[in-house]
Amino acid sequence: MPSRPGVTDVLGAAVAAVGGAERPGQVAMAEAVAQALADERHLLVQAGTGTGKSLGYLVPALLHDKRVVVATATLNLQHQLVERDIPALKEAARDTMSTVPHHAVLKGRANYACLHRVRQGAPDDQGVLVEVPEGSLGAEVVQLREWAEEQAEGGHTGDRDGAPSHGERAWRQVSVSSRECLGASRCEYAAECFAERAKEDAANAHVVVTNHAMLAIDAIEGVPMLPEFDAVVVDEAHELAARVTQASTDELDPGLVERAARRARPYLDDGGTADDLGDAADALADALTHVQPGRIDAIDPALAGALALVRDSARACFSNFTKEKGEEADPGRQQARSTIDDVRQVAERMAAGRETEVLWLGEGRSGLHLRIAPIDVSGALREKLFGEKTVVLTSATLTLGGSFAPVAASLGLDLKGSDWTGLDVGSPFDYQRQGILYVAKHLPAPGRDGLEAEQLGEITALIKAAGGRTLGLFSSRRAAERAAQYVRESLPELEILCQGDAQLPELARRFADEPSACLFGTLSLWQGVDLPGDTCTLVLIDRIPFPRPDDPLSSARQRLVERRGGNGFMQVAAQHAALLLAQGVGRLIRRSTDRGVVAILDPRIATARYGGFLASSLPPLWRTTDRQVVTAALRRLDESAKAGDPAAV
Repeated sequence: MPSRPGVTDVLGAAVAAVGGAERPGQVAMAEAVAQALADERHLLVQAGTGTGKSLGYLVPALLHDKRVVVATATLNLQHQLVERDIPALKEAARDTMSTVPHHAVLKGRANYACLHRVRQGAPDDQGVLVEVPEGSLGAEVVQLREWAEEQAEGGHTGDRDGAPSHGERAWRQVSVSSRECLGASRCEYAAECFAERAKEDAANAHVVVTNHAMLAIDAIEGVPMLPEFDAVVVDEAHELAARVTQASTDELDPGLVERAARRARPYLDDGGTADDLGDAADALADALTHVQPGRIDAIDPALAGALALVRDSARACFSNFTKEKGEEADPGRQQARSTIDDVRQVAERMAAGRETEVLWLGEGRSGLHLRIAPIDVSGALREKLFGEKTVVLTSATLTLGGSFAPVAASLGLDLKGSDWTGLDVGSPFDYQRQGILYVAKHLPAPGRDGLEAEQLGEITALIKAAGGRTLGLFSSRRAAERAAQYVRESLPELEILCQGDAQLPELARRFADEPSACLFGTLSLWQGVDLPGDTCTLVLIDRIPFPRPDDPLSSARQRLVERRGGNGFMQVAAQHAALLLAQGVGRLIRRSTDRGVVAILDPRIATARYGGFLASSLPPLWRTTDRQVVTAALRRLDESAKAGDPAAV
């Protein structure tokens, strides 16, 4: 038995083990990833749906002589890797390798139950367990505590993904953030701790599966979250910049400051410092009433003063905490200190007014809140990730306008390609024969008021021809709801499901189970929803998904590009739209037997100057602007599906 088999040997065994067939694109990808890891050169791999890209990078990662981190954007993909792909690969590798390397999954601490909190209660339980009627918050907490004890007794992971059904508030009663954690040296349950065991497991693993946020915190913010590693594979890499930005975004509101002061008061030598922080919360609330919602380009004196007051009062509170008595750690004190320090750090960041960050005021259920985020993360990625590790980036959508350059630039890579290689391994699907891309060129351009009569009529005609079987991707919740109401009234024989009617997994299940059903929704349906087969033969897109003109982050990025002499619209708004469009169009063809139509009801794809850039970013479906051709194809597909026969479009 060879101790060091080649990539193609292990890949072939793995593909055979899962009942698959050799795909040239998958082989090319695996060989390129292996070469990139050996040469320590960054690689961007576009691998279309059906390529089998997970095995395409897992095999060379398993064979690499040093630890490799695999980072995903979504829990769904992480679950697929850990529960299906890696176990199948390792089982197959036993026939070709003398030793099969260990793998582990590592998430943020808040994703694991905390046994200290489970057994001794959360400092802010606030009486949730006084009454525990079925379905209540208290009942959820009791159930989660029982589950956590069973996990500890059985030596399991304590991972939230395996927990009984629960809400966010209930989970907070049985978990802690990394800042709230007492620390392994001070916690009496450290030997059983789920998060610590996961860290130990990762430290002994050859392949560590994690998420983009953990990678960002470890590599960019310099907080050690992962064991030392040699290289990283970033799957769903089109999401990386957005996830890094999200991980670096902070929020502050008067209510949060007030709660921090209230929690800290019992642990302070001088309660007056908590009163001062409470007064600062009032000053912030007053200052925010004089600020217009949206991007804040210049902080006015009142807001600047309020933020400075919050910062200084939080710093005084933090310095005023009593010293701990005895050896026993106090979780309430730890939580209060971490909350106060969080408030201080965020207020300090907001008060600084750096040109590299954007500050904005939003309105939510809890009132007005400030948010701050980095405008551009490419420099941080270039310096702290690409400058330190070998990185393989992969996704079904890494080329925009037919080039890797836009995504490479957004991630901080040299546009000349001196430090990276781009490879498009294509897709095993025959897009020209399997699908049609229809642009409704005859419709008016979408207006600000949402869907008009012409668009609603077009939607109804297309869905009627398809006999239902439609995934509707809309630019706003209001548009999805209006379309759903109109189609329900026009085609009462069809079941029309709309995002918000139930939880998304339940809606997806009902859509898959009922052949004539339609499912309408917004952003979460554009990516990651896998609905192959006759249940989805028509994908409707109401308009080009440009970011809102008043979106603080997008508008700040456009302005930054223009200051540097670039085209802000094309480099920010158009690229954002192209990426999302490619993801949305990709919902149609999920396997080699799928057939159908993508209908884009926005004529600007065919008429605007930027339309060519957007169109060249999409899968190469057969294209038309003729509605009669499309409705005839949809009727044929509907008849074929009812008869149980495969059909050409």
